[in-house]
Amino acid sequence: MPVIRFVESNGTPHTVEASVGQNLKQVALDNVVPGVIGDCGGCASCGTCHAYIDEKIVPLLPPADENEAMVLEGVPAPLTANSRLTCQIRVTAEMDGMVVRLPETQV
Repeated sequence: MPVIRFVESNGTPHTVEASVGQNLKQVALDNVVPGVIGDCGGCASCGTCHAYIDEKIVPLLPPADENEAMVLEGVPAPLTANSRLTCQIRVTAEMDGMVVRLPETQV
């Protein structure tokens, strides 16, 4: 199982194991990681699972589709080149050791 480290905006880390194929939002929720809300249940419509994905992993991901990009435009936290909705990212074996940084606010 890949190990993923979620880091809260205050620097508090949460290191968890993830199943390949599971989305990052669900991994965070299953492990009670503060800062990931996922109000829409993973439909990429609320933006409350926004995170900053490890820059080493971003090139391995499919690009955000038009809907995800539109939702990201409405999140309250600053957007960066590695901003993504965790509900849209499926865990792969290559993600072992990755860091997911969480914004200060989701709402």
